[in-house]
Amino acid sequence: MQRKMMLILTVVLVLGVLSACGTSKKNENSATPSTGHGEHGDHDTKEQPANSLKASFSFASGTVKATENSDLNIQIMDSDGNSVNEFEWSHEKLMHLIVVSKDLSYFNHIHPDYNTNGNFAIKTSFPNGGEYKVFSDFVPKGGASTTLSEWVEVEGEEKVQEPIEADTKLVKVADGKEVELTLSSTTAKDEVTLTFNMVDAQTKKDISDLEQYLGAVGHVVILSDDAEQYLHVHPVDEKGTGPKAEFMTSFPKSGTYKIWGQFQHQGQVFTVPFVVDIE
Repeated sequence: MQRKMMLILTVVLVLGVLSACGTSKKNENSATPSTGHGEHGDHDTKEQPANSLKASFSFASGTVKATENSDLNIQIMDSDGNSVNEFEWSHEKLMHLIVVSKDLSYFNHIHPDYNTNGNFAIKTSFPNGGEYKVFSDFVPKGGASTTLSEWVEVEGEEKVQEPIEADTKLVKVADGKEVELTLSSTTAKDEVTLTFNMVDAQTKKDISDLEQYLGAVGHVVILSDDAEQYLHVHPVDEKGTGPKAEFMTSFPKSGTYKIWGQFQHQGQVFTVPFVVDIE
């Protein structure tokens, strides 16, 4: 009797383990909605693999050449291939499109126009030939923030790839502004406060009159050096005006990350990049 009971328990345990196990394969052209894009409780959007939504990125000409204006189309579909037709406004836009070169030396944050039947379009250009990754960042009607991405090949002369190495000093000058970045932690999975402090590069006076950029004091995009980990981070105080702008996030794993902070001052948007190592 005791032996029979042991056998039953063993079978139950084996079944339990089997039911808990499974395999997943990343498909970077599909993602599930993730909460927090534009919400105050959770200020970042992370690209996540799943199969609920898909995006098709295509060029009207079929190919794209460096330095030439090209019509880029983004088609958003559900898992059955049906068009997703309704979207919600997120920071004044229906879609944010981030474009980066493979070495992350090129960065562009643009906003396609919505046509109909899940189709967005924009005219854009690429500075050199080579590989670029495009990220479409949007909120489907009744859903949460979603990011879908794809690598695209651009024809033309390629430039020498720049190494992605951590900055020795987190102070940069962009468009006459001196920006210093501090991180409350450089450990993966910790809750991290990113603080940008902005002063006039010549006078060193605080810049306290930052203007709203897409409905906030600023926006931050973060990518791992392989462009696989994506975070679109929004400020703690969206109505802030400087000189400090704080953002909360968490780095998913250790590695090297590039951070782009975007702000607006006196009618001009300026972008400041930093590279950090996360333990």
